[in-house]
Amino acid sequence: MGTLVLLRHGKSDWSGDEPDHLRPLARRGRRQVPEAGRWLADNVGVVDLAIVSPAERTRETWRLAAAELAVAPPVREDERVYAASARELLDVLRDVPAETGTVVLVGHNPGMEDLAESLTGGQVRLPTSAVAVIDVPGPWSAVGGAPATLRSHGRPPAPLR
Repeated sequence: MGTLVLLRHGKSDWSGDEPDHLRPLARRGRRQVPEAGRWLADNVGVVDLAIVSPAERTRETWRLAAAELAVAPPVREDERVYAASARELLDVLRDVPAETGTVVLVGHNPGMEDLAESLTGGQVRLPTSAVAVIDVPGPWSAVGGAPATLRSHGRPPAPLR
């Protein structure tokens, strides 16, 4: 069984003229994301791999969250995660090496919420800086083939459900 952690990027800054993929985090995002990182450190433990969208706000989200971990995992930036559907995100996860235990996927809505719903069968709200922890049965190559279990979700520091 693997553990999938979905981390939605922090609140982005819409004040500039940059294209969508170059938008940075807003002040609120830079404040909230480290709280999500601390929650991961306290509640998830060792992360074996982080898969991050190449958008600036997701890369910045992971840098801030990973800084709270005792040991930062290897990071794989994957173009397929940017603006991805649930189906496309499943394809990304199916490429995860079999020996990988815990994966953090840092991405965007609506794909992240749709992925959580397709895996667990229930609606999972993921506002900016939110986390969902999902227990995935079987190997990564078969993710989505059997129902997964939502362990917790929410936006730290509020208690996660």
